[in-house]
Amino acid sequence: MYDVIVVGGGHAGIEAALAPARIGNKTLLITSHFDNVGSLPCNTSIGGPAKGIIVREIDALGGQMGKTADATYLQMKMLNTAKGPGVQSLRAQADKKAYPRYMQNILKQQDNLDIVEGMVEDLIIEDDTVKGVILDTGETYLGMTVILTTGTYLKAEILVGDQKTPSGPDQERQSLFLSDRLKDLGFRIQRLKTGTPPRVEINSVDYSKTQCQPGTDEPLAFSYETTNFISIEEQTPCYLTYTNETTHQIIRDNLSKCSMYSGIVKGIGPRYCPSIEDKIVKFSDKSQHQIFLEPESKEMNTIYVQGFSTSMPHDIQEQMIRTIPGLENCQILKYAYAIEYDAIDPLQLWPSLETKVIKNLFTAGQINGTSGYEEAAAQGLIAGINASQKLSGKAPLILRRDEAYIGVMIDDLVTKGTKEPYRMLTSRAEYRLLLRHDNADERLRKYGYQAHLVSEEVYQTYLNKMQRIHNEIERLESIRFTPKHEINDVLEQLGSSRLNEGMSAKSLLQRPEMDYQKIKPFIEDAHLSLEEEKRVTILIKYKGYIDKALRQVEKQKKMEEKQIPLDIDYHQVLNLSLEAKQKLSEIRPMTIAQASRISGINPADISVLLIYLKQYY
Repeated sequence: MYDVIVVGGGHAGIEAALAPARIGNKTLLITSHFDNVGSLPCNTSIGGPAKGIIVREIDALGGQMGKTADATYLQMKMLNTAKGPGVQSLRAQADKKAYPRYMQNILKQQDNLDIVEGMVEDLIIEDDTVKGVILDTGETYLGMTVILTTGTYLKAEILVGDQKTPSGPDQERQSLFLSDRLKDLGFRIQRLKTGTPPRVEINSVDYSKTQCQPGTDEPLAFSYETTNFISIEEQTPCYLTYTNETTHQIIRDNLSKCSMYSGIVKGIGPRYCPSIEDKIVKFSDKSQHQIFLEPESKEMNTIYVQGFSTSMPHDIQEQMIRTIPGLENCQILKYAYAIEYDAIDPLQLWPSLETKVIKNLFTAGQINGTSGYEEAAAQGLIAGINASQKLSGKAPLILRRDEAYIGVMIDDLVTKGTKEPYRMLTSRAEYRLLLRHDNADERLRKYGYQAHLVSEEVYQTYLNKMQRIHNEIERLESIRFTPKHEINDVLEQLGSSRLNEGMSAKSLLQRPEMDYQKIKPFIEDAHLSLEEEKRVTILIKYKGYIDKALRQVEKQKKMEEKQIPLDIDYHQVLNLSLEAKQKLSEIRPMTIAQASRISGINPADISVLLIYLKQYY
């Protein structure tokens, strides 16, 4: 008998298995093929806009993804540096061979974790409670809790042109019967689609026709515990090129031949990561689209053609790709394809990621309708933590929208649902200035520590770091510069006005053109790390905006703290609209704040509900 059984060895499954095992629960990971655990079947990158912050949050909570990315990257880059800190995110070009190999070694060495190769096709259910799983061989494993992280394998089909081939990603076995079993149990099943672009031979590209895209020349990492960094000289560059009108015309002339427009696609594709043919149709006014050429591994001779996902037939792919500057004579090593798969309706989940249909059954990753490695890993970690919390009789970890992008994502899924692969975007977060790359530890370290995924030593290191940052902000308030100080020469060089009266170092940092590095030569060295210096700058420069956001959060907290009994009969609440009764009964929001975010619930419904709760609860 296991405490936790995890089905699937993708990015969600890894975190879902490691978390309870590290907490001390006897855990079983079942995967169809262990050599594919942690694989990167699509883009070989970790992070990106909003996603990079999710990886930082995973690390702050005690997860593994950030540490593995830091140990195996080809390139590390900070995005949106010309913009404010609320939208800056880290992105690593991962090594397609090294990343999964590192993850597999971590899993093999983990105490309390057993690993079995097999395909789960059924669940053992008693009294609406999961009791274990059944493999396609008939072999059974019993467990107190089960976490499904099946990725894109449920009834998966590969689509190229007008051809459909039953298969999982990279010609892996698909799961044939589990989604039907879930449907029989009462889950609503939806069909989704995603895709991947071609890979070309690395030496067949004419890089002189492209723009080199190097990494960022700074010591950058996802994990707060990383101390080893790859120098910019040792990092692998990526390259930028563009489609053109010739590319677009070939696509328009052959739309009827691609899976998307030929009529064989049933699933809904990702709005924010569309195929190239979808871009041409939906953004017909664009004369070109960015194409990034990204090396996949030091051990491979392949380039990933980012932005060129397609389901066109192979001969049309050949024509299309050779119109792109730098790829005129490229050798295609692997053709692009689309993949369809089954997923559940995430409205049937509690915010803990336990299902409402079956007790002790959790789901995480693409089975919940999301896209992306980072979104999957985050859900796996939360599901793993909450399976452990349930075993020990503790309340689940539910992150608020002002605490984490992870909280935004899960709340969106379980409150609003999704009909297309959900991708995390900074625009989804109403408090994104609070959910920054630099402060994930300040937001979430305590939760990782309370869940026993962050050690005493690591937590104390975090506390010491925060003390240094706050001490330095106080010290900068006490340091003053006079109009005669030599810093005036620096201000003049920066185009900033000279000092006409005395000013504190802290006040000087509030100027748009100033940062800690520019002031540092004129003050006693506080021996802060570069990351700590940046945090000091952000906390001083954006204090007014941060304080305003925090005041908004405090107002919202009153609604977040107003609990709604789960056994309430909404049909007995007089004056609630019919739509409100139906949606509240289905979603079963846990708080007034969550209820207010349900599509179709208006302020009048919330007022009626508050009055009812005051009268009867």
